[in-house]
Amino acid sequence: MSSALSRRHLLRQLPLAALAGGFHIHARSQESKQLWVTGNPNMDKAREIAVNLLKPTQAQIEHAWELHFNSVVFESYGFAPRCAIDAEAMNEAIKSGASAAEITDLRESMSMNRNATNERERKEFLDAFHAAGVTCIFQNTGEEGSDPMRLIKRLAHFTKATDLLKPALTKVTTAEEIEGLKKAGHVGLCFTINGVPLMQDWESVSDELRFVRIFHELGTRMMHLTYNRRNPIGDGAGEPHDGGLSDFGHAAVAEMNKLGVIIDVAHSGWKTAFDAAKASKKPMVASHTTCCGVYEHFRGKPDDTIKAICDTDGLVGMCCIPRFLGGKGDITALMDHLDHVIKKFGAKHAAIGCDTAYISRYDKEERAKLMKAPAGSSGRWEHLWPKDEYVTTLEAEQSVAWSNWPLFTLGMIMRGHSDDTIRQVIGGNMLRVLKANTVA
Repeated sequence: MSSALSRRHLLRQLPLAALAGGFHIHARSQESKQLWVTGNPNMDKAREIAVNLLKPTQAQIEHAWELHFNSVVFESYGFAPRCAIDAEAMNEAIKSGASAAEITDLRESMSMNRNATNERERKEFLDAFHAAGVTCIFQNTGEEGSDPMRLIKRLAHFTKATDLLKPALTKVTTAEEIEGLKKAGHVGLCFTINGVPLMQDWESVSDELRFVRIFHELGTRMMHLTYNRRNPIGDGAGEPHDGGLSDFGHAAVAEMNKLGVIIDVAHSGWKTAFDAAKASKKPMVASHTTCCGVYEHFRGKPDDTIKAICDTDGLVGMCCIPRFLGGKGDITALMDHLDHVIKKFGAKHAAIGCDTAYISRYDKEERAKLMKAPAGSSGRWEHLWPKDEYVTTLEAEQSVAWSNWPLFTLGMIMRGHSDDTIRQVIGGNMLRVLKANTVA
């Protein structure tokens, strides 16, 4: 669809956006006032905060809505809207003596795929997705670590959702499928996991890496090399000493390149990420990070590492976590980080990977009904974070809420970025990297 479309034509062509709160089709004097209002108080409060921080003109809002809802929006890393749990079913499991691990798995399954079996949650899920104007998310379908059995659980949860909700929600593996979703008015998930699946038998390199192919066959198209902690591939962002990519890590990078799995170093240490970029023969990413050149944080990336990633023809996606963004941690801070990438490294290397999710407005009331569940494990290994005294605010968190995606486009318009630049950042760049990694 051409960017030159008039707003009147857009309103005729996008009833789905109107349904989801993207537009209110009344008299022109009314429809031009608050395009961002959805009728969902949870979304609208967050949007009101962001609008008040940005202070746009009406013309800028209208420009943003037309550009955003006309574009393929492909989030470089994040989470689909989360469903409310079923408190009655959870309580039955607790009463039956389910273990803490079983309760955790049940809770995760409900939050990730109850939209497939409950009409209220299905509507809430799809309305949120369309109100955000997101076409596809590179969805985290793994758990932190490298154990294939640990990684496969969330992959199963989201496979169920996409199996039962298609065509409204579809699992995709190619850029062409994502472009097709946009034309059809549907949405999709492209799967990523928080680790490279490793057998941990250590008999041979090829044996150790054989599950990379298996997960690729299951639809996984991106993998974290590390997640905060050290593993046989390299060091995570949370380690105090970063030794870089190991010899085995070089083999893992080569295998991922060969099979068509995008290398993600969002949670890797700075040297490990730099080494991986030097080793990769395909475009790679730090899918949800920040720029240390704006605010230094261990989960961000310094300029030399960002440049190395860009030199692969890859990208860095800016996340929506206030403590990683620094400063006020709000939507204006997010714009500062995007500006840094665009102006210093080029528009083709910037993306947005929120790393946050919209949560069903019905979840709070369901959780209030829960019985006390058996206690789970504490002090999980991946949560050994370096000390961080940053204090966030509710205003900052709400201003970068996942459902505020159209306002990220608005913020870039207000920073003077061209429509072509914005189209690249909100989806075009991630499409390009996915295409470049696809193996026929």
